[in-house]
Amino acid sequence: MLQFSDVSKRFHSLDAIQSLDLAVEPHRSSVLIGPSGCGKSTLLRLAIGLLQPDSGEIRFDDTPLSPSSLPLLRQRMGYVIQEGGLFPHLTVQSNASLMAKQLRWPETRIQRRLQEVRELVRLPADLLSRYPAQLSGGQRQRVSLMRALMLDPELLLLDEPLGALDPMIRFALQQDLKVLFEQLNKTVVLVTHDLAEAAYFGHHLVLMRDGVIVQQGSFAELAKQPVNNFVREFFAAQREPQRLLNEAIS
Repeated sequence: MLQFSDVSKRFHSLDAIQSLDLAVEPHRSSVLIGPSGCGKSTLLRLAIGLLQPDSGEIRFDDTPLSPSSLPLLRQRMGYVIQEGGLFPHLTVQSNASLMAKQLRWPETRIQRRLQEVRELVRLPADLLSRYPAQLSGGQRQRVSLMRALMLDPELLLLDEPLGALDPMIRFALQQDLKVLFEQLNKTVVLVTHDLAEAAYFGHHLVLMRDGVIVQQGSFAELAKQPVNNFVREFFAAQREPQRLLNEAIS
């Protein structure tokens, strides 16, 4: 579905992505994890064409991403960023239907699809006429997901979509997203720094550091068969807060 072959990306003196190879399998959820600055968000921006690699090749459904192929390929991708990235001067309905209107869908088709995606993301109908500033953080993320799903894309790319939400809202959205991913059977690539979230969503985990893939596989494989001390320490660091919480309530 999505293939990175010897891909590199450099920002001034920083190697954000270094000679990276990765195959994203269709109809599965792949999760990019790692510390801040490891390159996981850069990799997602490369996947949707917001950035161009300095070397190597990215293919989507065996078609190379290029300036000429991107306009059509992007219609087959949905993209969700942290805090939604909604246009503040547009209503919920206008934000969600932006691409469909640009593609000149008939109004009846737009309204039918809006109803479908609204129900999928569990957004109340009375919010469609509101503006982003009138919504909670969780509601804005549901609208962003509506927009990403509007064209019924084959690939969903989500860049820390729940990172800015408070724990209660985040928990509810995690549950809804899990059901949605399973229901739609899409190919999903999700970025998170939260190991528990990665384990919850991911069929395949990709642990990155300094622009390279350190280890990839299932959660169990990384947890039980770490390839080096960095993998062990990454897992240990994320387990420690849970251990302290367990001690506090015991």
